[in-house]
Amino acid sequence: MLKLFSRFLSVGIINTLIHWMVFAALYSMSIRQWLANLLAFIVAVTFSFFANARWTFKAEATTFRYVIFVAFMGMMAAGIGSFADHTHINPIITLISFSIISLIFGFIYSNFIVFKVKK
Repeated sequence: MLKLFSRFLSVGIINTLIHWMVFAALYSMSIRQWLANLLAFIVAVTFSFFANARWTFKAEATTFRYVIFVAFMGMMAAGIGSFADHTHINPIITLISFSIISLIFGFIYSNFIVFKVKK
């Protein structure tokens, strides 16, 4: 499990860089945090999904798996961004919070649902 998490974390670091760069670009164009966070997530999650399918979980990257992964994680991205908008949280706090929360819940969701590791 530690090896899987280490690989997931490695992909997550690259995913986070992609997410943050897209979020910053969109937010600088006056796009609201909830939408900037959701769009940045969608861009980054595509990389993350395929990298984790192939490298972390060594599983087939199917359309169904992609859809359920993006739907779950996208709702989380939009929810955190929406909360940040309503409470006027600084965008950097939004990014850090989402990065931590999505790492933890993304791994659990990927490992036990999306890519379901066979014991």
